[in-house]
Amino acid sequence: MGRWGLRLHRQTAEWMPGRNSTEVTEFLLTAFADHPHWGLPLFAVFLGFYLLTLLGNCAMILLIRQDRRLHTPMYFFLGHLALVDVCYSSTVVPQVLAVLLEGGVVLSRARCAAQFLFFTFFASMDCYLLAIMAYDRCVAVCRPLLYVAIVTEKARWVLVAGAYAAGFSSALIRTVTAFTLSFCGNNQIDFIFCDLPPLLKLSCGDSYTQEVVIIVFAVLVMPACILIISVSYVRIVLAVARMRSSGGRAKTFSTCASHLAAVALFFGTLIFMYLRDNSGQSSEADQAVSVLYTVVSPMLNPLIYSLRNKEVKDAVLKSLSRLKVSGRF
Repeated sequence: MGRWGLRLHRQTAEWMPGRNSTEVTEFLLTAFADHPHWGLPLFAVFLGFYLLTLLGNCAMILLIRQDRRLHTPMYFFLGHLALVDVCYSSTVVPQVLAVLLEGGVVLSRARCAAQFLFFTFFASMDCYLLAIMAYDRCVAVCRPLLYVAIVTEKARWVLVAGAYAAGFSSALIRTVTAFTLSFCGNNQIDFIFCDLPPLLKLSCGDSYTQEVVIIVFAVLVMPACILIISVSYVRIVLAVARMRSSGGRAKTFSTCASHLAAVALFFGTLIFMYLRDNSGQSSEADQAVSVLYTVVSPMLNPLIYSLRNKEVKDAVLKSLSRLKVSGRF
């Protein structure tokens, strides 16, 4: 509890007849509640990360739109990933900043559900887009002569539209299912946003059916995407092993390295957070891990795809030279 005193606020709970408990209608969101002196330093760090996320991803989107050399399927998907990362980070980080600055934020049940819906939607989109990008690289490496015929402009839009539709449907079902649970007694969430693990800890009564539904739809997103990525890269490795040119092998692995780094960072933290037993786990450890996939990963993605990518580097240098010529830089 620390600085908050009472665990329940007035007018945040309603009495449930016939039960020795109260139905929570609002949540008290805190972050690192046992360390109030961390508030301002973490606020400055998270604000810096968030501004870099907006700058990096928006710059990537503009770069892809302006440079014709980047009008290819790979960068089409990367542009959507950058857009999703901006929305994904914006769903969580501004509220985290408010929590750190004010010491805590009271959220209505509806507002908490809305944040969970959009967070789940954009996280699912990240998963789907990373899987689509792995498939795109697989076709480019394994079927290079047919690549243009397979990954057409129509196919790209169908894949992305399907990802948006599947992501939103899954997020909506998981949100409705999660918020049909009864939350009673303690209304304090010691976490950086309204996420499933801390919400389940506040639930009371029989939640078996809801948890099964949530897990089923979670399996349709994360493990399914990991399977697609794994199969794609197994095929890529086999195709590279058959290449006679060492230069060709190095170029192929270099092209895929950025995507693999983004996959490892994003899915690694998600697996640690969700596909494990949360009993006995430290809340601070969970919050530290959640920072990686909600704050650090969206910030690093533009950097990851720029450092090892000659086409992006050339596009950046071309844009900077244009700014110098026009006298704006």
